[in-house]
Amino acid sequence: MIRIAVLGAGRIGRIHAGNAAAIPNAKLVVVADPVPAAANALAERLGCEASTDCMAVLQRSDIDAVVIGTPTDTHIAFMLEAVARGKAVLCEKPIDLDMEKSLAAAREVERRNGRVMLAFNRRFDPTSQAFRQAIDAGDVGEVRQVIISSRDPGMPPRDYVEHSGGIFRDMVIHDLDMARWLLGEEPVEVMAMASRLVDSSLSELGDFDTVMVQLRTASGKQCHINCCREAVYGYDQRMEVSGSKGMLLQENLRPSTIRRWSKEATDVREPLLNFFLERYVDAYRNELQAFVDALNNGTPLPTSVDDGLKALRLAECALESARSGKAITV
Repeated sequence: MIRIAVLGAGRIGRIHAGNAAAIPNAKLVVVADPVPAAANALAERLGCEASTDCMAVLQRSDIDAVVIGTPTDTHIAFMLEAVARGKAVLCEKPIDLDMEKSLAAAREVERRNGRVMLAFNRRFDPTSQAFRQAIDAGDVGEVRQVIISSRDPGMPPRDYVEHSGGIFRDMVIHDLDMARWLLGEEPVEVMAMASRLVDSSLSELGDFDTVMVQLRTASGKQCHINCCREAVYGYDQRMEVSGSKGMLLQENLRPSTIRRWSKEATDVREPLLNFFLERYVDAYRNELQAFVDALNNGTPLPTSVDDGLKALRLAECALESARSGKAITV
């Protein structure tokens, strides 16, 4: 029985805490958030303790593992304190917005033989896992091209954007991780373009809302990623893998598979799911279950700090490419 503390009672923290309270081989002991109302409300709903002191929670002896769902600029401090106290960590991405700080933290985790898993939830989505299994089974033969489309239903709040680290580190980083996972090889070159087609005022932040990224591996495999902060038709998440024997296509999930025909319209379908909270509900649950199972079984964690570093490095290269108009060697 893995005893868990969840740091952060915001949107992501509530997801992780709810899953920690629900899975059978773990126990949610405490949720911590500096906002008392948030911590207390979540703890009351899930039947656990509440705290407003995250560092104090990390020092408790009745905690085996910590889930970090706090703002990005707090990740390293909490992660290293947890590792120093001998606790396993599931940390939301990215480790930090600064590459040098992230590298230093990774070295410290390695020095202490820490067990840290980076939360790239999309790898644990049931359809994405079936996609990966089909590739491993040889359904497409040798992978040649990967295409990933990822579009949010609307711009996030301005305050979120200001602290997000920009679209490449915040949004595209998920797709960069999926690209690595599906290609089966590390990209060696990145080319990106970026625009402000939704909100021109993002120029004040040096950020963008509409981007395309191309990746190339040493053997020549290719990946094309397109992302946009606004899709009026819903949360758009699609992937395609083409190889020597065929192609795999993962389309959007919808609330229902019903399709309608009438005099007015043909092939009318349910709207897309509203946002990632609905689309990836199973992925978040499976992610935490995989974390707990690895701890209980003494097996390697399914994702690592290194995965986080490599995705962040690709995001940095993409941003550099978008600003310079040149291809960047990883």
